[in-house]
Amino acid sequence: MQIEKLEKTVPEVVQKLEKVKGGETLAAELSWCWVSFQNDQNPIGVIQKGEEAIALFKEAREKNSKSVSKKLIESFEKALS
Repeated sequence: MQIEKLEKTVPEVVQKLEKVKGGETLAAELSWCWVSFQNDQNPIGVIQKGEEAIALFKEAREKNSKSVSKKLIESFEKALS
């Protein structure tokens, strides 16, 4: 995990999740996991919810390629790896 990159991408991902159909709950969960990670340094929740967000983004891109930018998906994947 690249924490510096996550600090930049997580807010963008949460914001985009709130706009994607079916992502509202996941946005809240990822946001909560991110704050929890900042407190306890346990990345399990961030990784799990991050992977769910990536899957949702890819699904949304299949339906409409302009719904989520490819750059956002790629940068989030790199930050999580």
